[in-house]
Amino acid sequence: MTVEQSRERVKASIWQSIAKSGVQVDAVPAEQLDVLVNAITEGVLVAVDDMLEDSGLAGRQMSLSEPLSDEEVVLWEGRPFLSLVTHYRITNQRVRIESGFLGKDRDDIELIRIQDIDHDQGIGERALNIGDIRVASADPSKPEAVLRNVKDPVEVHEILRRAMLDARKKYRYSVQEEM
Repeated sequence: MTVEQSRERVKASIWQSIAKSGVQVDAVPAEQLDVLVNAITEGVLVAVDDMLEDSGLAGRQMSLSEPLSDEEVVLWEGRPFLSLVTHYRITNQRVRIESGFLGKDRDDIELIRIQDIDHDQGIGERALNIGDIRVASADPSKPEAVLRNVKDPVEVHEILRRAMLDARKKYRYSVQEEM
């Protein structure tokens, strides 16, 4: 379920609860009532995501000032907003995307195979400070991967970009673009 679908589902539940409560809201202008329901919806989504983080599914970030060695070091890990079954991990060697509740599916993208990194953030996502990070790679099994609904997407994008550049420098890998 996307964040927008979750938002609409929560909003519909709030409207139903208002209708069932018997509270007279006729005196409140319709646009003000919409603003109130939207604010409650955003608050509920953030509270649910915070509870998921408190349950041990929180993202974490390591300092990039640590020197990279041959040992794999986790630079950042997290999960999509409101997700229980997908987990992302960025190390000094790869990007790992794990999904599944009982069965697990794991995709690894080596940092030196990454060709481009972009991030997208719609207006609703900006309000929640989440966004998507698109990774284009030379990996034949998964040429494009998307880290969806990541918290602080600008920061995660920068962590991934620096890790990719450090990996290229470490392995003396250079990219030649065709003109």
